[in-house]
Amino acid sequence: MTRPAIVWLRDDLRLGDHPALAAALERDGPVILLHVLDDESPEVRPLGGATRWWLHHSLAALAADVAGRGGRLVLRRGRAEEVLPDVAAEADADAVFWNRRYSGARAIDARLKERLRADGLDVRSFAANLLAEPWEVTTGAGEPFKVFTPFWNALRQRDLRDPLPAPEALPGGPDVASDDLDDWGLLPTRPDWAGGLRETWEPGEHAAHRRLEEFARDGLSDYARRDDLDTATSRLSPHLRFGELSPAQLWHRLHGDLAPDARRHVPGFLRQLAWRDFCWSTLSAHPDLARRNLRPAFDRFPWSWDRGDELRAWQRGRTGIPLVDAGMRELWSTGTLHNRVRMVVASFLVKNLLLHWRLGEEWFWDTLVDADEASNPANWQWVAGSGNDAAPYFRVFNPELQAAKFDPSGAYVRRWLPDDGLLAPIVDLAESRRDALDAYETIRHPVRPEAAPR
Repeated sequence: MTRPAIVWLRDDLRLGDHPALAAALERDGPVILLHVLDDESPEVRPLGGATRWWLHHSLAALAADVAGRGGRLVLRRGRAEEVLPDVAAEADADAVFWNRRYSGARAIDARLKERLRADGLDVRSFAANLLAEPWEVTTGAGEPFKVFTPFWNALRQRDLRDPLPAPEALPGGPDVASDDLDDWGLLPTRPDWAGGLRETWEPGEHAAHRRLEEFARDGLSDYARRDDLDTATSRLSPHLRFGELSPAQLWHRLHGDLAPDARRHVPGFLRQLAWRDFCWSTLSAHPDLARRNLRPAFDRFPWSWDRGDELRAWQRGRTGIPLVDAGMRELWSTGTLHNRVRMVVASFLVKNLLLHWRLGEEWFWDTLVDADEASNPANWQWVAGSGNDAAPYFRVFNPELQAAKFDPSGAYVRRWLPDDGLLAPIVDLAESRRDALDAYETIRHPVRPEAAPR
């Protein structure tokens, strides 16, 4: 009789297009689906509050789906390097499969692969969560791309695999112990600040595909207006972040049956999807992306870390700059933010307030439902100017001009910023812009110290 196989789930909380699960099912034996909450290993970045909320509900949805197909989702909390061997021993498993990840946590995977193989287990990993592996899309010299457009040109020349179907049935494995999801304490309670998240989102694989169909049917036709703040975005990013939907599924659906006015916007949308791959390629090459400037010259940029009052005003949407405050209040309420507004509020923090981009990145990490280890720091560094594919000039977004262009009716600001929320600005936009440009000049043309007297 075939011994059990373990499928280790991470940011791939789905049954469809799941290569690791498909490989386990090919063995025609028992399968254990295992998710490990590893918030102890130093290589793992602990989740923020909003993503913890999403994870709880995504796991609950997945557990119900697994049970409906005859299987069982096993939950364990602890260091993955301890949990995986323990579960394998308890289940008498002889195989462990997983889909690859590309952060610094891949060091855990490498050590586990070596240890479990030494114990005689069949251990395999699979490509599943990007359009292409980071090491498959490189420059002619074999280096990661630092500029997006040539990355995109190389990526779109590749053939993308067909998505795998979800299994109709799952063979249950041994009755190994599982944690109770509620005991993990992923949901906020004191206080429960997640009311807006519940009103805005439905996590889970089935909800992800419903949202994809809605976007393909109704939203894609307006994609050319995606920067306008009265136009809904795809709202697929958190589903992609948790792997409830794979990029291959998204790519192939948008090459399927679409209305003509929607089809013409597919290349533009897929270019945005490819930016996600670009961020993961950057993180794969620079595991310290959330902690260190990609461009070393910005190590000298005079960002501040200690102006707490201004940071709190930004976090709470009380800067007195209407578009910034509206955006930050939307973020706190819904766990998301229109991409155009993300750029505006980020620029305001790092350039008008001259606060370090890491302070903003950490706040987004805690409050965004789609915050992942690649896109979040890569996009903050892009806005700050310290990252890959930065503009050839030091761009400072003007919130007033951005509002006039992308929210001309003022509907977005009125929705998130009632009249009693209007405050006096904490900074003068024109003056702070000049200060930011002056600060940039100090790293472009640093003053050389005078030669020491002989």
